[in-house]
Amino acid sequence: MNVVLSRDSQVRAMENTVSNAERYFGQFCSLLASYTRKTARLRDKADQLVKQLIDFANTENPELRATMRNFAEDLAKVQDYRQAEVERLEAKVISPLKLYGAQIKQTRADIKKCKRVQDNEIKQLEKLEKLRQKSPSDRQMIVSFLLSQAETSAQRASVDTNRSTHHLAETVDAFQEQKLKDLRKIFSDFVTIEMVFHAKAVEVYSSAFQTLESYDLERDLQDFRTKMRGIYGHSEARPLTDTNPSPSVPWPLASQSVQSTLAQQRKDEEESEGDSVEEISLEDLRGQQQGRCD
Repeated sequence: MNVVLSRDSQVRAMENTVSNAERYFGQFCSLLASYTRKTARLRDKADQLVKQLIDFANTENPELRATMRNFAEDLAKVQDYRQAEVERLEAKVISPLKLYGAQIKQTRADIKKCKRVQDNEIKQLEKLEKLRQKSPSDRQMIVSFLLSQAETSAQRASVDTNRSTHHLAETVDAFQEQKLKDLRKIFSDFVTIEMVFHAKAVEVYSSAFQTLESYDLERDLQDFRTKMRGIYGHSEARPLTDTNPSPSVPWPLASQSVQSTLAQQRKDEEESEGDSVEEISLEDLRGQQQGRCD
């Protein structure tokens, strides 16, 4: 019976090994699949940012336009590398983890088969033990071949259990060895994929940084101020309708018109004074003539 208990403990340990692999490898697969999907969504958002940068660049001055376009091209290159990262993660990380579902299912089936064989052995041993525990008087009444048959069945069950347990131990040992190798390879591939992406991304981001650093802000700002001064100066040069003589008459012609008006006024005043003198002279003559007649 101690041998049976020892084999049972061994099977339980192998079952725990497979259960842990099923639990944690399933979580690894789920989390890394989510990681890959979010990386793909990040790529999509970055593509939208690139499009917005190009649209914005088309509305700006030539200096900023060229800078923004070059910057957008660098960001687009990073997204190309990110796309390659997503494809490699799916092929070298997610797919191998998915395969463990079938392997674990097969190993669990082997464990269940071994446990059924163990249960049969325990059943046969218990049956044999009951026959042996009967009183001598009862034992004489038992047909001898029944006891012999029970012992034979128990021995056969024990042999089957040993063979099944040994096979299961080999299966689980191979499973554990493969699991450790795959675990190392999967996460080594994961790290390699990430290092390649980030190395390429740092290279392109360095170029993007240099593009932004070489942007001549003062030149662009000077062009903007020159354009604004041109618009403001043009608005100041427009004549004001309430102060000029006529918006359609040039200033020199307006001055000549004023001078002509003043000269005409002086002429009219002189003619008026001459008429007044003539009237006074006629009245004096009339008065003198009347005095003579009297």
